[in-house]
Amino acid sequence: MKTKLYFTAIMFLGMMGVSNAQAQNPECMTNLSIFSEHAKVKNYDAAYEPWKMVYTNCPQLNNAIYVYGERILKDKVEKTTGADKEKYANELIGLYDNKMKHFASKTNYAETEVDKALVLYDNKMADDAKMYQILNDAFNKDQENFTNPKALYIYFSSLVDLHNAGKKDLQEVFDVYDAVTEKIETENEKITDQIAKLLPKEEAGTLTSKEKSRLKSYNSYSEVYGKIAGSIDSKLGPLADCGNLVPLYEKSFEEKKGDVVWVKRAVGLMFNKECTDDPLFQKLFEAQLALDPSASAYVYGGTLKMKNGDTQGALSDFDKALSLETDNTKKSNIAYKVATINKRKGSKSTARNYAQKAIDFNPANGRAYLLIANLYATSANDCGETPFEKRAIYWKAADMARQAGRVDPSLSGSASQSAASYQAKAPSKEMIFSSGMAGKTVSFSCWVGGSIKVPSL
Repeated sequence: MKTKLYFTAIMFLGMMGVSNAQAQNPECMTNLSIFSEHAKVKNYDAAYEPWKMVYTNCPQLNNAIYVYGERILKDKVEKTTGADKEKYANELIGLYDNKMKHFASKTNYAETEVDKALVLYDNKMADDAKMYQILNDAFNKDQENFTNPKALYIYFSSLVDLHNAGKKDLQEVFDVYDAVTEKIETENEKITDQIAKLLPKEEAGTLTSKEKSRLKSYNSYSEVYGKIAGSIDSKLGPLADCGNLVPLYEKSFEEKKGDVVWVKRAVGLMFNKECTDDPLFQKLFEAQLALDPSASAYVYGGTLKMKNGDTQGALSDFDKALSLETDNTKKSNIAYKVATINKRKGSKSTARNYAQKAIDFNPANGRAYLLIANLYATSANDCGETPFEKRAIYWKAADMARQAGRVDPSLSGSASQSAASYQAKAPSKEMIFSSGMAGKTVSFSCWVGGSIKVPSL
């Protein structure tokens, strides 16, 4: 039996890699094979003792010690209570540290610290101050690898709770909010780029089984990022209203007006929270223009011109912004911002044009699809002669909303709600039947243009 187990261990190590010195220990080799076989079939209770022997005596033997050890200890934590639960939780935290020590090439700093923080959080073993300390350190030291959505939320949420308790300044809340939301947008853009490459193949029915699996994973992860982004905005809540933003930025302006990162984040947040009527927005815009006359500065300049009634000057600034930017994803984001500005102004056709540019630059810009859907839905009374024709525009709006969720699953929740709302306002089956329009085409002579085919009954 031992000979068989030893042979199994040699085969296993040949695939996984091994520490030569510790491979000379036959007892470790035998127990490695034993716990691996048990762990593979999720018999974690039987795996614990042989795993513990290898982990204690031969911690450098094989990365499987840490891969399976994590599963074994998580099972222990889940099944125990009280002091035992805390004991195994601490053992799991130690496992993450030792993996970083002995198999650094298999992990990274942020991943390790996030794993430890989540054990503490899930088992209520740390307060807000401790959680924020760990996650803030991980984020600042290794932001590239800090991608766990749940950890990003806990990082920000613990800070807000500390602020509400009078232990952290509001400026720090905004700084971390900007950094975390930028991180979420960056990670989701990576995912939606991959989705955009696979959607045409899905529509053509030519996805391979591997591609189907990847697309499912991308969709799932993007949805999670979307939910986390929404939770972070909810957590920020009224802290980011103009009544808080303006005095805070006004107070720091003279000291910070030469800090390009601070200026760009301040003017960006004021723009996003629609605080552009305050004179401080103009001061921040001018400061950014002096420090960094980039594309986004011209977007804000156009916003001010639009508010002052200089529509042509505003459009000129918006187009200047697009011409200055070379990255298509950033061009898309700029075009989307311009579309929202024109939507607020009531210039629906211009808003749709810029939203379409946003889609052309980045087919994964789901927010642009949602904006167009809303423009269509709010034009129902202007786009038809009969009640049936007026309501038919909602089919077009629903189609755009559904597409938003397809190209960017992080928006799937709001996209599906919007689509359902629009679909409910479109002509019912009874209306289609009584009108005799089933299978026919409704054309729109208003600014929307185009047409929609009425569903067949």
